[in-house]
Amino acid sequence: MNVFEVVVAGLLALGGVLSFAKWVRRPFLSTSMRDQVLYALHVTGRVGLWFALAGFFLGYAVLDEPQRFRWYIYVPIALAIMQLLAAIALGRSRSD
Repeated sequence: MNVFEVVVAGLLALGGVLSFAKWVRRPFLSTSMRDQVLYALHVTGRVGLWFALAGFFLGYAVLDEPQRFRWYIYVPIALAIMQLLAAIALGRSRSD
């Protein structure tokens, strides 16, 4: 087990907890259901990216064959794309 990777995973997980705490406190005042869903996708992508990166480092630290874990890189990429597309769609939505 690589201690450095475990420490990095712990720091990234802490970043996820702090990000979650920040975004839970932030109000979103739109009454549009579309905007609410897009905002939820944006926040999920943003917070989930921290946890996905933590899982990536932890997986490489504790697995015996980390080469079989290479597919997991697509999880943070998908979350980042989800966050980006939701932010673009929110930016283009009409104000209430």
